[in-house]
Amino acid sequence: MPQPKHSSRRVWFWLAIAIGAAIAGAVAGFLAFSPRPAADQAAEQLYRAELPDPAGQPVRFDALRGKTLVVNFWAPWCAPCVEEMPDLAALHQEYQGRNVEFVGIGIDSQSNIARFLEKVPVNYPLAVAGFAGTEMARGFGNAAGGLPYTVVIDPQGAVTLRKMGRISVEELRSALPAR
Repeated sequence: MPQPKHSSRRVWFWLAIAIGAAIAGAVAGFLAFSPRPAADQAAEQLYRAELPDPAGQPVRFDALRGKTLVVNFWAPWCAPCVEEMPDLAALHQEYQGRNVEFVGIGIDSQSNIARFLEKVPVNYPLAVAGFAGTEMARGFGNAAGGLPYTVVIDPQGAVTLRKMGRISVEELRSALPAR
């Protein structure tokens, strides 16, 4: 038995509503998770910071002033953070001696990060910021507070790259100085 015409229109109406809602949700999600511009003083505040490393020794960011700095906000419970660590370690090794420094800022407790490092060694400096590191990342444009979040700061202190989510080797190489 053929369906009445008004039933077909109703299906198309609800389908259009569903598609519109999906598009609106995708746009809202993109806007919510896209990095915002870094605050004017974000890099300066980082250079003034002193955080402990996983062993409790101070990491003084002012010692990194004048270098290209790759800052990676991460946590041991963040799967994409852990997945990108080997790439960051390889790039750290590759860029040694080229005025480039990599630093991971852990968003967790010192004890959790230390336990993580017993299983997964990392060859670049790590600092422990705890959950206050989320606020530090927000200063660099991470409005959503998501992880991983990577920032590149040039030797003059200007933020040249902000990336929410796992960063690729190619993205980092394009943001770092050539040989």
